[in-house]
Amino acid sequence: MTSQSVENKVALITGANKGIGLEIARQLGVQGITVLIGARDEKRGQEAAEKLHAEHNIDAHAVQLDVTNQGSIEAAAKHIESEFGKLDILVNNAGIAVDRVPPSQLDIEVLRRTYDTNFFGVFAVIKAMLPLLQKSDAGRIVNMSSGLGSLTQNTDPNYEYAQMKLLAYNSSKTALNAMTIQFAHELKDTSIKVNSADPGYVATELNAHNGTRTVQQGATAPVRLATLPSDGPTGGFFDENGVVPW
Repeated sequence: MTSQSVENKVALITGANKGIGLEIARQLGVQGITVLIGARDEKRGQEAAEKLHAEHNIDAHAVQLDVTNQGSIEAAAKHIESEFGKLDILVNNAGIAVDRVPPSQLDIEVLRRTYDTNFFGVFAVIKAMLPLLQKSDAGRIVNMSSGLGSLTQNTDPNYEYAQMKLLAYNSSKTALNAMTIQFAHELKDTSIKVNSADPGYVATELNAHNGTRTVQQGATAPVRLATLPSDGPTGGFFDENGVVPW
């Protein structure tokens, strides 16, 4: 398999001002891809973009983007269209994990808030950015999922993280995987590929830096899926070692 040319490619990564998102932007940027740092806080996004440019000479730009705000999403899409004309890569990285209690004790508002970011936000961003991705010769959509979203692993008592039963977070990632399958099916006859990525248990603010993996390791699978060759897979769930069971 041969990689697609990165010449003039443009990638948008949501939640990219820190953590895995920033590392994904860095790894794509050093390949020569123009990276758009999606961030709720435009100042933090700008600081991240300036850091990537200063440290690695990456062509990075901040884009104000709150995945829970439709107006913000639409404004971002219009900005990208006017400034870059298209989008080649969309990495839906923005996500939250705020439930820490058994299902029976979970506040329904926490459940709604989690889905608003992890599921509905991703849907809204894909829908808004799809016309721009359709202008690409090889559009790639990567949805940042989790091994905790795997029903197969969640029902295996020997799974490494079998005790991490977080109803809101886990089920939102399961739903996200279902969305990946749906969009991949719709777009199967186009040049756009849609896949879910499992970064593993990475030490980030999401888990109070309790994760066992580095952001560099966590970015491996999504970056690979973001730069898939034309004969690469679509509609799948992958970590850096290969297929993750649904």
